[in-house]
Order: sequence, then structure tokens, then C-alpha cells
Amino acid sequence: MAISSEEIFETLGMIHAQKLDIRTVTMGVDLHDCAGPDSRRVARNTYEKVMRMAGKLVSTAEAVAREYGIPIVNKRVSVTPVAWIAAACETRDYTPIARELDRAAKELGIDFIGGFSALVQKDMTPASEALIRCIPRALAETSRLCSSVNIGTTKAGINMDAVALMGQIIKEAAALTADSSGSACARLVVFCNAVEDNPFMAGAYLGAGEGDGGLSVGISGPGTIRAVVQAMGRDLDLQTVAEEIKRVAFKITRAGELVGRKCATRLGVPFNIVDLSLAPTPAPGDSVADILEALGLDKVGSPGTTAALALLNDAVKRGGAMATSHAGGMSGAFIPVSEDATMALRAAEGALTIEKLEAMTAVCSVGLDMVIIPGDTSPETISGIIADEAAIGMINKKTTAVRLIPAPGKKVGEMVDFGGLLGGGPVMPVSPHSCAVFVRRGGRIPSPLQGLSN
Repeated sequence: MAISSEEIFETLGMIHAQKLDIRTVTMGVDLHDCAGPDSRRVARNTYEKVMRMAGKLVSTAEAVAREYGIPIVNKRVSVTPVAWIAAACETRDYTPIARELDRAAKELGIDFIGGFSALVQKDMTPASEALIRCIPRALAETSRLCSSVNIGTTKAGINMDAVALMGQIIKEAAALTADSSGSACARLVVFCNAVEDNPFMAGAYLGAGEGDGGLSVGISGPGTIRAVVQAMGRDLDLQTVAEEIKRVAFKITRAGELVGRKCATRLGVPFNIVDLSLAPTPAPGDSVADILEALGLDKVGSPGTTAALALLNDAVKRGGAMATSHAGGMSGAFIPVSEDATMALRAAEGALTIEKLEAMTAVCSVGLDMVIIPGDTSPETISGIIADEAAIGMINKKTTAVRLIPAPGKKVGEMVDFGGLLGGGPVMPVSPHSCAVFVRRGGRIPSPLQGLSN
């Protein structure tokens, strides 16, 4: 698609006044040719390939950002799910691979590397189960590695054995990083219907249908859209507001695709996709919750919140899809609590509850994201929350996810600060009623009729 420089110059006001940026450029790196029986040799192979493929990622992204005047906030790498690559190893300790991926990330100067992952929506291979059991130690011993596990799909149903295991894994990861309020859990996400070309962390990995390498872009722009909605006032009807959001999303996406294509060309890899997501940060004015309140809500969490989020999500997708033929990834609005300052504030005030967040996930991009819960929450309760969120995704043929942080020693209402992009927020209450018997039944929740689409 030909994209003119004039179109990008139109966005300068958005960049300077409304905090428009490209949230991430993410290089995908295939690791299949790194496999072998010796896990330490596999670890070295993965390090060497990531360094070779992504060695110029940061410098290239910074050069393109300077050339076009559009900030690129994050530079990231996603790799083939490590459970696939590690299956040939003679040992089941995959932490050497985790450490080498983390070393590559640090030496490259990127903020995160994703793909310490397993896809277990129907059953677990020995390698997948071994990787899952390595996750707490792998995250505790690294600082930039991200991990994800897909436990369900619309086609396969929900693997409740994996769901039960993930409740335990999240607790273990929190305990191993208790000195930082369970921060390892901020780099671990549990999916239903995970996508293979997601450029956002913590869930990015390079799927089976991808090539040896490629570059994807995650756009942003909550501040830009909030400013536009606020400027329209409160007298215009919602259809008119939706049309304006579509127009702005179109411009943001065009800028994102131009930046992505320039980076990919200079790196000598294919351009993959533009993720049309609105991704907030803890910075003032960079909040999805602020957009929803600009639409007319007193506070996010009030009646009408889910409807407002549905309007926003759909309008962003419509506008973005008009601007590119390569939309992919999550493509919607993210609602992470700790990473969105206004969302965290409403949770602290009690206006926003986990139950309301769950309802919102039926229409947003992902799910219960960066939600801090009491440290004494049981593994079975965590698994029950995962199962609920997976059911929403399975039935509605959409991606849903859970990134819960049971902060050790923290009680409801206490504040936790992770710093940086991870932000901070209150410890939110969860239901005191048990689902342990349900979770321990195990087995598989069968795929719904919606899955019979052939």
C-alpha cells in the first residue's frame, strides 16, 4: 500500500499535543532450526539466532522514529513457542533457554522478549508440561523474558487440567518474586484463542504459520482519541462520535503501517501485521478509561461501561481495517488495570470490580489484564477465574486472557507499584466462595457448537 508523507505530517499535532506514538515494533524470530538434544546447546543456538536476526532492531527503529518524527516506545522480539523447540531435548529443565533469551534481550537493548510459551488447549505433551513447570523459576531468574500458555480454543474447548496447573504456577511465580510483590506474574499470561502474530507482551510468540522472521507493529493512541472525543462535546449522538473515532483510528493505523514497513525493509525481513489495539500506559492522559469517561460515563465501572467499550472497540477496528490490509494481532482496546492510571484509580475507589471487568472482556481486545489480587488467594480460585475468562473467549470466538498478580502478603485495598510500563494499582477483592471441587474435576470442557464451523 502506498502511504504518502503528507498523511503522516497530518498527525504531527497528534504527536506533540496528544501523545500519539507507535507502542511497539516487534521482530518475530523462528527457532525451529535451533532444536536439538542438548538443552544448553539449544539455549546457545537460540541466543545466537535472536542476536543475528534482531541485532539492528533498536537502531533501525530509532532511525525511522527520528526520520518521521513519530516516537516508537518499545522494541521487542517474539520467538517460536519454546515448548516446541525444547521437545527434542534430553532433559526437561528449560531454564537455560530462558536465561539465554533474557541475555539476548538485555544485549539488544529491547524491553521484552516473548515466547517462553506452550499451547495446551487440548492436551499437554511432556515437553509442554515441563515448560509450564519451569515458568516460575524462569521468570524469577530473568527480567525481560515473557511467558504465555494457551489453555483453550473455540475448536478444542478448555483444557481444565492445564487450567488447574496454571493456578499453581501463578502462585509459585508470585512466591519466588515476593520481594517485588509477585512481579514475575506481570510477565505471564494465560490465553484462550491465542493469536500467532501478536506484537504485544506478555503474550507475544511467533506461530507455526509464520516465516523465519518478520516485523509487526502495535499502534496506540488513547490520548489522541480521548482528545478528539472531548473536543466533540456531549451533545453529539454516539453514531457521530463513532464515525470520528474511526477517522482518527484510520490516521493512526496509516502512520503505524508506514513506520512498520520502513523498519521491515531496512531490516531485510517481511512486514507482518499492524495490531489495531489501543494500549494504555500509566502516563497521565494515556488512558483507555479516560476515553470511556469522555464518552459520558461518570466513572469507569458504572452502568454503560461495557456498551461504551464495545462502541470504542468496534470503531477502532473499523477505522484501522480501512487503513491496512494487514490487520492482525489482538486489534482492540486493552483494559489493564495497573497499566492504566484512571483504571487503577477507579478500582481503588471501588467503582470498578473484577466482576465488571469480566463483563467488559466480552467486548474488548483481551481480558482480565494486570489485575492485582490478595496474596492469599488460593490456586483453585485463580484457576476458576482463568476458566471463566476462557469460557468467554471460547463461546464468543475471540481471544481472552488472564494476567493476575497474587501479591504476596498484600491485602485488599493495599497499593502495589511495579514501576515503568507495568504501573501499579490496588489489590482488588475476589469472591470468597470456593470453586475447588469444580477445578479439581479436570478433564476438558468440550468445544461449543460454535466450533463446528466447517
